[in-house]
Amino acid sequence: MIFFGLYLSLIFLSLGVGLYPGLKKLYPDSDPLLVVNNFLFYWFIGDLIFRFFFQKLPVMDVKPLLTLPIKKNKIINYVLGKSTLSFFNFLPLFAIVPFSAILLYKQYEVSVVLTWASILIIAILIINFLNFIIESKSAETELNFLPILIISSVLLGLDYFNLVSFSQLTGNAVNAITAAPYLISIPIAILVLIYSLNFKSLKQKLSLDEALKVKETAVNSSNLEWTKKFGSAAPFLQLDLRLIWRNKRTKSSVWMLVMGLLYGLIFYPNPSPTFSGEFFYIFIGIFITGIFLMNFGQFIPAWDSKYYKLLMSQNIKYKEYLKSKYVLMAASCIIMFVLSIPYVYFGWKILLVHFVAMIYNIGVNTYVLMYAGSYNRKAIELDKKAAFNYQGTGAVQWLVGIPLMLVPMLIFALLNWLVSFEVATATIAILGIIGIVLHNKTINLIVKKYKSAKHEMISAFDQSN
Repeated sequence: MIFFGLYLSLIFLSLGVGLYPGLKKLYPDSDPLLVVNNFLFYWFIGDLIFRFFFQKLPVMDVKPLLTLPIKKNKIINYVLGKSTLSFFNFLPLFAIVPFSAILLYKQYEVSVVLTWASILIIAILIINFLNFIIESKSAETELNFLPILIISSVLLGLDYFNLVSFSQLTGNAVNAITAAPYLISIPIAILVLIYSLNFKSLKQKLSLDEALKVKETAVNSSNLEWTKKFGSAAPFLQLDLRLIWRNKRTKSSVWMLVMGLLYGLIFYPNPSPTFSGEFFYIFIGIFITGIFLMNFGQFIPAWDSKYYKLLMSQNIKYKEYLKSKYVLMAASCIIMFVLSIPYVYFGWKILLVHFVAMIYNIGVNTYVLMYAGSYNRKAIELDKKAAFNYQGTGAVQWLVGIPLMLVPMLIFALLNWLVSFEVATATIAILGIIGIVLHNKTINLIVKKYKSAKHEMISAFDQSN
């Protein structure tokens, strides 16, 4: 995360330094500052969406404070004030400050530059507190990312088709404020209003009764008798299915199936020079048939972290516990392949690659994910928002992508280039079949690894909880 932060900082710094000469070259007859102002609308929308998916809002356990002589207003102001120290609020400054310095160097009026920079800083804070409201309102809904995506798409669509030119309106507003600095009181008033709305919303929730009240929900019990055909693994399979259906975080794995199934439509209809050719089919095939496998499997056994100690204290076989995970992931691969059969419209080779990718996912990637799960040490909060939630994500989840995606793609591309397409697909299929044939031996090795890490995982999950 530190390297990612430094990478973003470098990008914004490069943008701030190169923006003025770049715009001067692209628009030689226009004032670069006016051009930037006309693009601010897109930056505001992009910043809000980026924050919604990636910014982690401050969390504070207020229950111990509610019985102490501490004013509620002080607690709320502290939480809201803490959100202003987010990295996402400082990141734009890496572009704003250099660009402002260049404007001063180019003999722009000091009052104009300072007013312009102040407007952007105020806008950053407005977006920060607006995101606070959106997060709190959407956290209780399923597919909580849809409202912001729909609203943003509508606004961008209206601007794109010139029905309502929001970019021009935003640019004219900023130009008017820089020409008359006293008008900066308008964005300041908007900031105060957004802050007040946040303050009011948090204060309504900040009461002892509200904090201690337990939310009661009706649990829908479904008939899972059909799982009994899987023998001793059935109870764990039922547990996983109920866990997936009843929790926000796990439900996202199901909704991702739709996105994964449509993934091929990005590349197959209009192949680009970069992502074209038979070698790229295997990447798409593994992604489509293994979308659930990857989303669910990368957090084994962290899904059960809340009661992992209880599971491990029961008279159960570790092998049956892991077998249920394997059955669930393997079944998802088969279902996704069947649903992807219509891709044969783009060629029989695509269908063939999807088939061997399914076999590879079942015979290799399932074991890779289960083995990687023995290194998971972060608990998962199942009741938190589903989309783009990186809580519980560690180095394991990032590194496991190498054997999952890059290794089969490298093998397929190399054999396809050196020998033939048929040999490449046959090799991928054979690797998957070998894994399926050696199922019991592979599972036993993974079980041995889990047993050796059992107490370490229990301790780590307890600390996270």
